[in-house]
Amino acid sequence: QVQIVESGGNLVQPGGSLRLSCAASGFTFNIYDIIWHRQAPDKERELVATIGNPDYTYYQDSVKGRFTISRDNAKNTAYLRMNNLKSEDTAVYYCNAKYGTWSYWGQGTQVTVSS
Repeated sequence: QVQIVESGGNLVQPGGSLRLSCAASGFTFNIYDIIWHRQAPDKERELVATIGNPDYTYYQDSVKGRFTISRDNAKNTAYLRMNNLKSEDTAVYYCNAKYGTWSYWGQGTQVTVSS
């Protein structure tokens, strides 16, 4: 049974940090690209960061230098470290595992940046 579970979302003040986790099971995690997306209220879902295997990475311009994506294939887990958070980072963050036509999604975790 395929499962993706995100965790680590929280309410944080501007300038703060969070680390999101994406725990996967039920498929061969290490061959999948892992993509973090986010969706803010009344906005389209957007790609935030991607990590492949081997570990090439891609970041949306607005998060470059602030966010770091990583993965631990031994733990079937990916991470998104978010530093210097801004109010515009407020969104539900989703983890997506993708390999060819295969694509799995988690349920999302809420990140709220507010003072």
